[in-house]
Amino acid sequence: MSRRPPAITVPGRPCPAAATLQIVGERWSLLVVRELLFGVHRFDPIARNTGAPRDRLTARLRSLEETGIVERRTYQQRPPRHEYHLTEAGRDLAPVVFALFGWGDRWLFDESPATLHHRAADGHEHVLPLDAPRHCPTCDEPLRPEDVVPRRNLPAQATEQA
Repeated sequence: MSRRPPAITVPGRPCPAAATLQIVGERWSLLVVRELLFGVHRFDPIARNTGAPRDRLTARLRSLEETGIVERRTYQQRPPRHEYHLTEAGRDLAPVVFALFGWGDRWLFDESPATLHHRAADGHEHVLPLDAPRHCPTCDEPLRPEDVVPRRNLPAQATEQA
């Protein structure tokens, strides 16, 4: 059984949303969760893909580990090196990340900067809506975060020139 994040006390109205934001509401936190959902587990690629300053990323990873969202695993003893993986609580944030993808795509971009693809059991890739549903709309397989891959879209004029 997974460790449950500690109870959070927030000022004002008692609210699960406010308590959740206390843990993951800082920008770098959800970007770390995004990277871990996409299978990026080592510090340097997480830093590169999020754009987070190294000191902030270190603090965020520690905080996410302390609250039970992320677990650190040693993959090398000398020098000690670690990978980061989502716990069950962290994996349960996938719909939040995908909802942010969908909202940002709808309201912030004329042309989507990325697409999500589902790697189906039969080896095919299916394009997903950015607010990824629970099942692939093409093959109806349940979507697991580890089967969803982001792909950068090229601007329309770049694809016309290719």
